[in-house]
Amino acid sequence: MKKFLASLLLCTCAMGGLAHAGMIDDVVKSGTLRVGMDPTYMPFEMTNKRGEIIGFEVDILKEMAKAMGVKLELVSTSYDGIIPALLTNKFDMIGSGMTVTQERNLRLNFPEPFIVVGQTLLIRKELEGTIKSYKDLNDAKYRITSKIGTTGEMVAKKRISKAKYHGFDNEPEAVMDVVNNKADAFIYDAPYNVVAASKFGAGKLVYLDEPFTYEPLAFGLKKGDYDSVNWINNFLKQIREDGTYDRIHAKWFKKTEWLKEME
Repeated sequence: MKKFLASLLLCTCAMGGLAHAGMIDDVVKSGTLRVGMDPTYMPFEMTNKRGEIIGFEVDILKEMAKAMGVKLELVSTSYDGIIPALLTNKFDMIGSGMTVTQERNLRLNFPEPFIVVGQTLLIRKELEGTIKSYKDLNDAKYRITSKIGTTGEMVAKKRISKAKYHGFDNEPEAVMDVVNNKADAFIYDAPYNVVAASKFGAGKLVYLDEPFTYEPLAFGLKKGDYDSVNWINNFLKQIREDGTYDRIHAKWFKKTEWLKEME
């Protein structure tokens, strides 16, 4: 697979003598794929106890860099500033569990999603049975939270607008606000919430696992970079067909050994 993709990339670059091929062309010339991410989103990208950034999306990016024949450099960036950082050339691509929204698509190009998730809820245990869906939280007596700049925040303000909202710069702080009874619910992507419920919950959280949004996650590229979009789409199709994607997915979503690295 890697030899095939590398050959495909070289052919593309050879033909690209007539036209600049965007990010992919620049990365091959520089020898390094620089990816901006906020490493706080379990199990997609997170920092382990040795200070290394690991995760599901990280492993996909490692395979991508190998297919290009380049090194991978992860650039830690706060999520609320990640799009401006890309547009000012701080890195080559966004790889940070980014949901494709129409608003973001006005500023970025997105390849096909590498996974589809949805927003779910972590609620205080005392509210079990009272809160059965996000609609039950749409009341001024409730206080809700999420991470600033994410679709969790967007959904909270749009669909649960009557509740009091307070956002945080990172997910664990927001979750702990619910654990410590300062908030009633945390709104976030299902893969993160299922892990956070056991990692931070301490028996004080209830996970409502029914997603109430459609959240396609994709890599973010600068507008107009259609050659790179095409290459990444072909890369994702290849790793899905040859079993690489399933192996990486199982490692992070079906097994729990990686949690030991986070202690």
